[in-house]
Amino acid sequence: MTDRIPAQIIDTVDPSQPIRLTPAQSGGPIHTRSFSGRFRNLRLLGGALLMLLYFGTVWLNWNDRQAVLWDLDRQQFHIFGATFWPQDFILLSAILIIAAFGLFFITVLAGRIWCGYACPQSTWTWMFMWVEKITEGDRLQRIKLDAAPWSPAKLLRRAAKHTLWLAISLATALAFVGYFTPVRELVADLARFDLGATTGFWLLFFTAATYINAGWLREQVCLHMCPYSRFQSVMFDADTLLVSYDTARGENRGARRKGSDPRAQGLGDCVDCTLCVQVCPTGIDIRDGLQLDCISCGACIDVCDSVMDRMGYARGLLRYTSERALKGGTTRLLRPRLIGYAVAMTAMIAAFIWALDARPQLQLDVTRDRTLYRENMQGQIENMYRLKLINKTQQPRRYALALEDGPFALQGPREIALAPGEIADLPVSVTLLDNARDFSRELRFEVSDIAEPSSRVSTPSTFVAPIAALRQ
Repeated sequence: MTDRIPAQIIDTVDPSQPIRLTPAQSGGPIHTRSFSGRFRNLRLLGGALLMLLYFGTVWLNWNDRQAVLWDLDRQQFHIFGATFWPQDFILLSAILIIAAFGLFFITVLAGRIWCGYACPQSTWTWMFMWVEKITEGDRLQRIKLDAAPWSPAKLLRRAAKHTLWLAISLATALAFVGYFTPVRELVADLARFDLGATTGFWLLFFTAATYINAGWLREQVCLHMCPYSRFQSVMFDADTLLVSYDTARGENRGARRKGSDPRAQGLGDCVDCTLCVQVCPTGIDIRDGLQLDCISCGACIDVCDSVMDRMGYARGLLRYTSERALKGGTTRLLRPRLIGYAVAMTAMIAAFIWALDARPQLQLDVTRDRTLYRENMQGQIENMYRLKLINKTQQPRRYALALEDGPFALQGPREIALAPGEIADLPVSVTLLDNARDFSRELRFEVSDIAEPSSRVSTPSTFVAPIAALRQ
C-alpha cells in the first residue's frame, strides 16, 4: 500500500500565450477609457433624467409648500397633491413589492440592465469618473499620474478632483436631507453655518457615503455589497438578453492589417485590442464569458462596434443576445416566467391605484375612558370617549359628528373645523336614553364632511352599563 495514486499535471492556460490580468484581477485601481456609442448615449440620457428628477423635484413647490416632503415632525409625507400618514405605510410596502417585481421582470428580460443604466451607484460612479477625466485626463494620463512622484501639478489635479467629488457629494446629501426637512431652509441654515446637530450629522453622513461609494469603492459595491449581484444570476434563463461575446465569430483572436483576410490567417473577427477591457467600469474581460461583475452597461459593445467599423467588419461581435441565440437558436421574448412577472406586476399596479383612490381622506379613532361608566344628575348612564380626528386632505374642512341609530345621545361638539393635515383630540360623552341595563352594547361614531356628505367614516366602540340586578 505504498504506491501513490497516479497524478497528471494539466495546464489550465496556454503556455505559449502570455498571462494577461484584467484590472479586476490585478487588484489595482480601474482607469476606464473614454468612448462613445449608442448605449453610452442612452445611459447619459437616463442618467440626466434621474439627476433632474432627484435634484429638481426637491425644489418644486405645491400649494405654498414643498411638493415632495417627508415631514417627520408632523408624521406626514407630502407628494404633490397627496398627503400620506403612518397609517398609509401599507401603500409604501406595496410600492416596494411592485418595484421588486419590476426588477425581477427586467432581470429575466435583459439581465443586470438596471445596474448599468439606472442604479444610483452606477450613475454616480460614472459621474465621478467624468470628473476624473476633466481633472486628470484620459486613461493613459491617469495611469501616468498615478505612477508619477508627487509634484505641484499632481497635487493641483488631485485637489481639483477631490474638491469636485466633495461638492457633488454635498449636493447629493443636501438634496436627500432636503426631502425630509424643507430644502430652502436647509440651504439657508448651511450658508449661515447654523445647522442643528441632527441635521448636520445626516448631511455629513450622506456626503461621506456618496464620496466613499462613488469615489473609492465603486465596483466593489456592485460586487461585494449589493445583494442583487448575488441572486440575479439564478433568474437568468436561456433567453435572457446578456452582454455576450460571440466566440464562434471572434476566435481565434489576433492582430492583423486592415483589409487583410483574417480567415486566411486563421483568425476570427476579434483583433485582441483589449479596448473592451479598458472601458469596462468593473475591469473584467467580457470575452471570458458571463461574470458576476458584469453590470450590462454596454460600454464594451460601443467600443467593439467602433473597432468593427474601422476594420470594415459587421457589428455585433459583442452584443446583447441570449445563450439560445449564441447556440444558433432564436431568442424567445415571450415565455411563461416573463409573462407571469408581467401579469403579477400589472395586477399589483392596478390594485395599488385602486387602493390609492379608495384611501379615506378622513380618519377617526375612538378610545374609551378608563372609567367604565358614570351616572348623571338625571339618573342616566354615561360613558366617556376620546375622538381623534385627522384631516388627511390639503384643504380646510368642517366635519359633523354624530352617533348612528341607537338609544344614545352624544354630549359634546357636533361640528369641528380642521386645517389641512390637522389632528384634533376631542373628549365627548355618550348618554344611554332607554331603561335597558345590558352590561355592554355596541355603538358607532360617525364623522362626515359637511361640504361633501358622501365623505364619511364610522368607527365602532362599546358602551358599558351596569346590570339591572346589581343596581336594585
